[in-house]
Amino acid sequence: MATRKEIKQDALARVAEEKAARRARRAELKAMSPEERRAAKPADRAAAKAEKKEAKADRSARRAEMTRRERREDKRRERVHRKVAHRPRRLVGWSIFAVAVITIGVLVAPTVNDVQRVTALGTDSSTPEGVEARENSADVAGRISDEGIVLLENDGALPLAEQKVNVFGFESFNLRYGGGGSGGADQSAAVSLYDALEGEGIEYNRDLYAATQDAGAETETGSTGFIEQMIGMFTGKAKRTEPTPDYLTDAVLDQAAEYSGTAMIVIGNDGTEGSDFTADELRITGGQKELLDLVTGEFDDVIVVVNSGNQMELGFLEEYPEITGALWIGTPGPQGAVSLAKTLTGEVNPSGHLTDTYAYDIESAPATENFGNFRYDNAERGVFEYEEGIYVGYRYYETRYEGDEDGYAAAVQYPFGYGLSYTEFSWDAAEPVVDDESISIDVTVTNTGETAGKDVVQAYSSAPYSPGGPEKSAIELAGSAKTSLLEPGASETVTVTFDVRDMASWVTEGAGAYVLDAGTYDIRIGTDVHTPVAEFPIELDEQVYDTDEATGTALENRFGYADGDLTDLSRSDWEGTYPDSSDVETTASDELLEFMNPTFEKTEGEEPTYGADNGIMLEDLQGLEYDDPQWEEFLDQFTRDELIAIFSKGAYTTEPVERLGVPSATLLDGPAGLNALFSELTAASFPTEVVIASTWNEDLAYEMGEAVGAEANAYGVEGWYAPGMNIHRTPFGGRNFEYYSEDPLLSGRMSAAMVSGAQSRDVLTFMKHFALNEQETSARTGVNVFVDEQAMREIYLKPFEITVKEADASGAMSSFINIGGRWAGGSEALLQDVLRDEWGFDGVVSSDAVLGGFMDPALAVRYGNDLMLAVLGNGTVKQVEEVYDEDPVGVGAGLRDRVHTVMFALLKTDLFD
Repeated sequence: MATRKEIKQDALARVAEEKAARRARRAELKAMSPEERRAAKPADRAAAKAEKKEAKADRSARRAEMTRRERREDKRRERVHRKVAHRPRRLVGWSIFAVAVITIGVLVAPTVNDVQRVTALGTDSSTPEGVEARENSADVAGRISDEGIVLLENDGALPLAEQKVNVFGFESFNLRYGGGGSGGADQSAAVSLYDALEGEGIEYNRDLYAATQDAGAETETGSTGFIEQMIGMFTGKAKRTEPTPDYLTDAVLDQAAEYSGTAMIVIGNDGTEGSDFTADELRITGGQKELLDLVTGEFDDVIVVVNSGNQMELGFLEEYPEITGALWIGTPGPQGAVSLAKTLTGEVNPSGHLTDTYAYDIESAPATENFGNFRYDNAERGVFEYEEGIYVGYRYYETRYEGDEDGYAAAVQYPFGYGLSYTEFSWDAAEPVVDDESISIDVTVTNTGETAGKDVVQAYSSAPYSPGGPEKSAIELAGSAKTSLLEPGASETVTVTFDVRDMASWVTEGAGAYVLDAGTYDIRIGTDVHTPVAEFPIELDEQVYDTDEATGTALENRFGYADGDLTDLSRSDWEGTYPDSSDVETTASDELLEFMNPTFEKTEGEEPTYGADNGIMLEDLQGLEYDDPQWEEFLDQFTRDELIAIFSKGAYTTEPVERLGVPSATLLDGPAGLNALFSELTAASFPTEVVIASTWNEDLAYEMGEAVGAEANAYGVEGWYAPGMNIHRTPFGGRNFEYYSEDPLLSGRMSAAMVSGAQSRDVLTFMKHFALNEQETSARTGVNVFVDEQAMREIYLKPFEITVKEADASGAMSSFINIGGRWAGGSEALLQDVLRDEWGFDGVVSSDAVLGGFMDPALAVRYGNDLMLAVLGNGTVKQVEEVYDEDPVGVGAGLRDRVHTVMFALLKTDLFD
């Protein structure tokens, strides 16, 4: 196997050859006449595309004959080549950052009021109501972390027979309670692992603790807010590493063995906004491997605690027979260590289940092939291709290895939905009740063990598949239900109900519609996606669903421009269609460049009315429908400058207009609890969303939303930038901790519950990031994402659709992403055609933080993005004034629509109570 140095040398040589070839071709083109050059460029693009396609086919053929080790080296060579090839662009990125810092410095003087606006929000968390709300939130957070723990392995080690344990390793001094950036939260009240053990009556080896501390281990303190976010965005995350355990001398180990026969080791990783993980960062380090070797050589009972919001490679758990217990705690919030300690004692019986597939090789998922830093060579923008189509997470592994149990067992360590318990359960599933619209299954769960516990009943569906038809996963989650706490011998019947329509697939042929093929559908009840307890085949007739079930709006293909002429992965030809990063199109066509930079014709007609004196105050419209005629009279009263200011200055607070009774609303991050990036705020912190989803308990998700809403009411906060609802497309996403799952249904149901809870307290919720924000790399500097419409609707839009329809979501945050080249916040197809017209959304849409020129207010104002989250709002005001002067009728109408939506949303808050 080649060394790292040899692989890099080969990559450097290959890149040098490619550069020389490009220079030679540029010289040839320069020597041509303009007419010849115009004719040659399309031919060059076509030839390059054909060459990439041929190279992909050749590589697929070669890989088919390789061993697994050879394939991994081949993949590694491609990754190093990509990194070397893109190095100049990374230097450009640093240059952009430097220019941005200088520019901000220049702008600070004239925009002091902008800065003051976001640093002096006027919240007050010190009131008795605030203290009471935080106490309630702490209780809810603790119950979530209790139920979010997943028992991965247990060969008699858990719960502890003896309340004494040796805790090894530097990681134990700093549990990862959450992530960084806007999804972070105040962890100042977090309980350390050692304090939690002591508090729950578990003795830990203080001599071992002292030896580890003497070796350099210490508890860190620091911010998980704006500063860390910016550092992570531009420099990457600082990783805590386990050193070589030479401090564990024979004397230390002898004392530990005498103290207790049980050892515990913590491993983990924490993500942050602005950067992603590499594969190596999600594997145990050399120091951790040495620690495991040493500890398992001395102890027969070793417990491993996995403290990570991202999937990690955990195959090492099977390499050591001495590892007799393993627990996943995710990033569990400030009470996480207490929940862990209670699980060790047995006070808490773990009832969490995984929300992702844990593969032995985290690079074995097809989406990982096109995850990385790809950028155009003729445009300042990145590019991602979702060539895996619908085969994300378990949809790939369960389909790829259908009928091949040996292959599946070699690929997947823990299936989606997996989780053990300290007790045993038996299930009795009744025959499904099927009608034209829904399927309902009753399952009686009985605790047949000796310990009280909760269980999760999972229902799955399998649809008939025909090669050449729409792609279909071999199995999909259809619904779930969690029992109450069942005492030994107790039973409970839970019901799982889902719509027949949910089993249909999006078909792009024709106008586009959801189609339920005729045939046999298998309905399975299982403890996870791969372990059925009962199976029921049912026969269904073909159904075509060409209108939205909630609004009646005609469905049609909306995103054909975003498919990028991709070769999507197909179960009818795994090898021939498997994604290959070597054929990512990194030269933007002239058509794409034009689409990325649209121009507008001047709109004919009359400008809106401004400054009318109709004597209407905003509060007078409370209770009216959105389209009530009185709204038009109210909107006529705004001046042009007032409309521009409300639209442009939407960062963390909205612009007031006192003469019309329009107050200012405070809007704060984030998904793990209220988080003021730019100002001081004492607020409760919760487990991150991946832990919330791991409870599989929608009632707890609702309680969390309600608890955050109560805090918001007490502090004077009206809007919450949450929940985060993007998909765990790969294990590498830097914000996976902030999102729920690889599965869209689980993500949507948990989100809908959380949103319903917060909105029950009249708090606006901004479900985010709408849409396709599955990777941090290049997102803030601009990135085009290409994806086929079936995957977009069935995987990436589905959580948002569920939340709109089940929770009547009051807000959304558009993403940084350029869908097929068009920014999400300026996409008429996304924000108007789908979100509002198809789904019936009547809430407010905010942009994400305005950080790049691609976040064009001229697009946002016309196509449905109501607020620009621009910290330097006066700069956005000037941009809007310029585009208004160019098109006063079109932009004026857009501003009026945007402000109408904002005003309607403000009336849903407690500002007028």
